Amino acid sequence: MLNHDLPGGIVEWIAQVGGGEVTRLERHSARREAWVVDITSSKGAVTEGFLRLERAKIPGDPWSLGRETRIVAALRDTPVPVPRVLARNEALACTLFERVPGRSDLQNAPMDQQHVVMSNFIDIVAELHRLDIERFPAAEFPRPATPRDLALRELDLVRHRWSEFLSGYHDPLITYGVDWLERFVPSSVQRVSMVQGDTGPGNFLFDGNRVTSVIDWEWAHLGDPMEDLGNICVREFWNPSGGLTGLMGRYERHSGLKVDLAAVRYYRVQQNVRGMIPIAERTVVANLREPQAWYLAYRYIGDRSTLESMAESLGIEIGTVEMPRDEGVTDPLALAADFANENDVRPALTNPFARARALEVSVLIQCMERVQRLGPQIRRADLDELSELLGRRVGTAAEGNAALDAAVRERRLDDERLIRFFGRRCFRLEWLYSPAARLYPARRWAALD
Repeated sequence: MLNHDLPGGIVEWIAQVGGGEVTRLERHSARREAWVVDITSSKGAVTEGFLRLERAKIPGDPWSLGRETRIVAALRDTPVPVPRVLARNEALACTLFERVPGRSDLQNAPMDQQHVVMSNFIDIVAELHRLDIERFPAAEFPRPATPRDLALRELDLVRHRWSEFLSGYHDPLITYGVDWLERFVPSSVQRVSMVQGDTGPGNFLFDGNRVTSVIDWEWAHLGDPMEDLGNICVREFWNPSGGLTGLMGRYERHSGLKVDLAAVRYYRVQQNVRGMIPIAERTVVANLREPQAWYLAYRYIGDRSTLESMAESLGIEIGTVEMPRDEGVTDPLALAADFANENDVRPALTNPFARARALEVSVLIQCMERVQRLGPQIRRADLDELSELLGRRVGTAAEGNAALDAAVRERRLDDERLIRFFGRRCFRLEWLYSPAARLYPARRWAALD
């Protein structure tokens, strides 16, 4: 018997599409909901599928699954390997893709294999950027008119999509990140290309030394090819895969474009700031179906990496920060809850999705305990530095952040002071939420060479 909570009609549609019976239906552990599917015909032939769905369709969503499906279909029969679209159902808001052989965890492969796979992948990215953009209809893929359009149209869409959230949530780091990107837009581009928009390790499958499929085209759009190179830096940061040595030169040889390292660094920041907004919302307003523990890691590691990238671009040293003394967990309830989950619940689970969710429970328990025990010290240190930055004593974090947000909007503080302050704030918060940060331990930017 199939165990699932899919909306009515989807399983029957899958069976009809595959011409048989659905014999396997397992939730895939990923940020966006997906299911592994097998359909067995009356003659025993098995169709292996990968189901993606949207439980709530957003009118005018620029990153909809329907749009992503059309991108994947348009890339079929090009040098860019993508999964075949088996079927699309607009009424049920779902797409059934073929399940391509391969794995996505390049960071866990041997080092020599990582470099070979990444070399193959950078060739594919070069081929993507060489495609004639006329295969992508202008009605759905607007042609950018200016360098700013190329650099920031996706950020504009993000700000519009999350405008209701941003109207009531004012994070001075988001304000500064948006302003920074506006001020440092690359002045020129060499070519307008289809870019994946979130490309790199983790968003392709490989088997042996070859990439079998490039996946996750949610953010694809027409843009500056240097954006995808910045994306690769970001995803290599999260999924260390042998570094970037030699990849930029290889890209130049295969694409015919000159790599602009200043633009690549700019787009590292662009992708991070673009991601700050939805990630901030997920840490403030939880979606109970999504991995909250991982969102905490994305937020606090991502904020720190953003400041480091800004600092590198401008030649600024952030400096170090001293953390409070940590005496360890003493709350018996937190100790008991975490022990039971780690030692009694997780080991007994066999379903991969359930095991992943149980890991999240442990991380969330540990984060809540640290915020309660160590949070007051972190907040006091932050308030002291915030008061020094503003030149006056502020009594609460809300008051200080509102004043800082206004100062950033009015550009009353220089980049060096702001980057150092935000950097130190990010170091402290990553330390406070270290149980989540340990999901991605010791993440650092790879050298651009």
